[in-house]
Amino acid sequence: MLDWELKDPWFLALLPLAILVYWLATRPKSTMSYSSLTLFAQTPLSLRQRFSKLPAVLMALGTVALVLALARPRTPEHESRVSRDGIAIMMAVDLSSSMNARDLVEEDRSINRLDVVKDVFIDFVFGGERVASEGRPNDLIGLVTFAGYADSICPLTLDHSNLASIVHDLHIVDRQSEDGTAVGDGLGLAVERLRRSEAQSKIVILLTDGVNNSGVFPPLKSAELAAEFDIKVYCIGTGSSGVAPMPGTDMLGRIQLYPQRVEIDEETLTEIAELTGGKYYRAENRDALAEIYQAIDSLERTEVSEIRYLRYTEHFPMIVAAAIGLLTLGTVVGSTLFRRLP
Repeated sequence: MLDWELKDPWFLALLPLAILVYWLATRPKSTMSYSSLTLFAQTPLSLRQRFSKLPAVLMALGTVALVLALARPRTPEHESRVSRDGIAIMMAVDLSSSMNARDLVEEDRSINRLDVVKDVFIDFVFGGERVASEGRPNDLIGLVTFAGYADSICPLTLDHSNLASIVHDLHIVDRQSEDGTAVGDGLGLAVERLRRSEAQSKIVILLTDGVNNSGVFPPLKSAELAAEFDIKVYCIGTGSSGVAPMPGTDMLGRIQLYPQRVEIDEETLTEIAELTGGKYYRAENRDALAEIYQAIDSLERTEVSEIRYLRYTEHFPMIVAAAIGLLTLGTVVGSTLFRRLP
């Protein structure tokens, strides 16, 4: 059976024109008055009389054919099945003051943790050598940040260029009143943004370098909420162990790096990942962070298949020819064999 389809089906709204054509072709052109039609009623109908409406039928069918030709009937000739990936990803990034540590790029102490995170995240979205990926062009990606408070920076979007601009503008909190590490609030807000998404797969990439010490929601409570909505959480603990070089001002006002004690709550992050079906990673340098994003990129791929027809066989030429033939035949027989005299 042919798999026909109409390219411009809205032209079918013109089909009532066929009824108008039929009515115009059959309406009486003139009338004559008779005192009685009894004599005519007893006369058998001739073959010409029986088919007297044939010209009108031909004209109406020709009109129908023209309307169908305008709708462009066609048959898909070749098809290809295209697979694409599409999931919803919320990135939850720590912006606390500890993200200013200079320990992820050993050869350049001017680069802080947040700068590295932003660069690797952009490569994850658009593709790049660091993550050995082609990017995530079909994914809805959003952004949540947290320090002392959580904030929704970018909703789930396919406008990755705008998302990249937002990520480039991220900065570490500079007010003491805003500092802190509200891991639970950041995760909870990311889950809230994801739960209404219709994507087949939903994940949170939670990146922090500290211990939950602010906010309202405990991290494990937010993890339970994520598990309830079937949202995986991949946790990344970022930074070196023990101490990390932090910038500070000396007595002469010069910026110097001083060792500072750092701590990551790996136990809680691991438990969050396990509760939600995700995984916990530790990144102590830029290369390790890139490898983590590469691993997440390979794990989270949801295949969606769609069929794209590449070529079509158009049928309107033969329908136009049939329409012209029907209209011509209707006109000819209506003017000769079935001609009506006033």
